[in-house]
Amino acid sequence: MIYHFDTVGSTNDVARGAQYHDGDIVWADFQTAGRGQRGHTWESHSGENLTFSVLLEPRFLPVKEQFMLLEAVALSLSDFFAEQGVATAIKWTNDIYVGDRKAVGILIEHTYSGGSLARTVVGIGINVNQREFSADIPNPISLSMLTGKEYDLDPLLRSFERCFAERYRQLREGEWDRLQSDYHASLYRLNEWHTYALPNGTRFEGAIRGVQPTGELIVEDREGAKNGYLFKEIEFVITP
Repeated sequence: MIYHFDTVGSTNDVARGAQYHDGDIVWADFQTAGRGQRGHTWESHSGENLTFSVLLEPRFLPVKEQFMLLEAVALSLSDFFAEQGVATAIKWTNDIYVGDRKAVGILIEHTYSGGSLARTVVGIGINVNQREFSADIPNPISLSMLTGKEYDLDPLLRSFERCFAERYRQLREGEWDRLQSDYHASLYRLNEWHTYALPNGTRFEGAIRGVQPTGELIVEDREGAKNGYLFKEIEFVITP
């Protein structure tokens, strides 16, 4: 079920409420405290974009396999954009890009029960009708900027809901090989040589060769060495 609010602090915070259950969506026209990865805030003009959270209860999924859920979410967004006639790529771990510009941000927050996931909140911000962004946001793009159209948000959200339901079914029914194959095929910069940065400031040229089931990004350097990197262990260098 979709629950629509005019204004909330954060849809992720609201969706944690006990009244929400597996598959419910909390959607707000505006978030006063929307947030993204790495502690960043999420900029969105009121009523112009889709800012929402999906509450899940993926108790079937072991903690060590939680990256599979992220793959399902990212792929559902790629499917959603494809329905709008826009080709996208998944920037590891879970941003949706068109060319070198970001169209979607995702923030996934888990709680655990023993060795399995218990409740998961998937926060999603899709740039839809907004065409002007703050100068300190380096590379945003919106659906409207790409197509020249203005969109009614409600049918767009229902389109995403359908796309997500199918990818979540694949996850729940164990179609993990398909999810991994589709995720790899959709990777931003796959098998291309680009510059990356390490936390100590070192930069190097590398080519993405894939992602491990546990989420490590595999990058080959110019000497032929392949290394795995977890979240925050490598940064994409993107020239505006």
